[in-house]
Amino acid sequence: MSAGDADRAGGAAGRSGGGPGVGGGSGSGGRSAAGVRLGRESGVGARRGRPDTPPARRRPAAPRRAAADPVKALLHRHRRLCERAVDPLEIAAGLEAHGVTDRTATRFRHRDVFSLAEEMYARAPREEWTPPPPRPPAPAPARRGWTLRSLLPGLFCAAAVTGLRLTEGRPRLAVAAVGLLAVTLGLRAALARGPLAPRRRTTTTAPAHHPGVGVWTGWLLGYALLGDGLLDTVVSGGPDTLPDGTTTGPWPLATAPFLALALSCAPAARCAHLLSARARRRLTTSRGLADFTASVRPLLFTALVLYAGALAVLLTASGAVLGEPAHPAQALTLGTLLFLVRLLAVHGATRAPALALTGAATAQALALAALFGARLPGCAFLATPVEALYTAWGPGAVPTVICGTAALTLLIHAARTLTRASAHAPADPPC
Repeated sequence: MSAGDADRAGGAAGRSGGGPGVGGGSGSGGRSAAGVRLGRESGVGARRGRPDTPPARRRPAAPRRAAADPVKALLHRHRRLCERAVDPLEIAAGLEAHGVTDRTATRFRHRDVFSLAEEMYARAPREEWTPPPPRPPAPAPARRGWTLRSLLPGLFCAAAVTGLRLTEGRPRLAVAAVGLLAVTLGLRAALARGPLAPRRRTTTTAPAHHPGVGVWTGWLLGYALLGDGLLDTVVSGGPDTLPDGTTTGPWPLATAPFLALALSCAPAARCAHLLSARARRRLTTSRGLADFTASVRPLLFTALVLYAGALAVLLTASGAVLGEPAHPAQALTLGTLLFLVRLLAVHGATRAPALALTGAATAQALALAALFGARLPGCAFLATPVEALYTAWGPGAVPTVICGTAALTLLIHAARTLTRASAHAPADPPC
């Protein structure tokens, strides 16, 4: 082979990218474009294949797998809630009760808590627990039953008031004792079943009642019956005798407001049922916690206004029938306070109602104690606030101010508590 043939063979090999022509030039010794590109790719491959590269840079996939399914950790955390839920609404209420808001749901790639609950309900396994078969609905008999039970306190109280007006002496005391027992049993029956009864929760474990609630409620009702007469008698220098069960004696009874409060148990049950039914319906149509709160808050105030209006009508009717003052301001504030207490207890909140009742009853007891304490030498200043209220607006001003303050405080709390989805979570079926 001649020298010219060897030079031509070397140039052809350089142009085809093989052998020693890689990275070299053509026959004139220059670097071709294909050789430069191949050289760069070979250099990148060599740099990527170096054994001293840290392994953390080569495998960043572990955190990405954790972030790819953010709902999985939430499912594990609320596994029992998701397995026991019969619909997504229970999961939404449970998540809201645990502090999950619409803003929190965006971190799980959902626009609100309701859509997050729907995904959790769809993905949750349910082979370990099967909900009991639903019982056949019987709305009419159930509603008829609690409606009749809610009328019992008013009917028993009306019978007791009639018996007090038809008897005298010791028979009157017996009628008063029997009537008080009958009203108590009727009230207990009205609060045991129906809209005013605490429901057993699937998502919360709040107690059905708080210790002392019944005692303080009885004190407030007893003050509505006897308190104004006792306060008026103490300011006048008494009491010298015990109450005789009449409205004209030295220690008069206020039977008209007490009768109206007992009769108002029926409209209270109806208003509570209206609030629960409408809130449950809004729970199925709302697409966010803020939307649900905005739609339920007017329902709460509507139920409260309806009850107050019904109580005002009953007070007017009772006063007209019995021919005695009905003390509307005192009875309206007390009735509103007791209605809010029961609404909160029905929906699982018991601590705040117990504190409100305890504060109101204690304040009334301290007002009476201040009047008695002012009779001690040098302690006349104790009765100054109570006497100022008594002089300005009469004996009913003391319970009106106390119960009105407690009711307003409880209303502010109820506006935040009863507008949550967790407050209207479905109840367990009765055993």
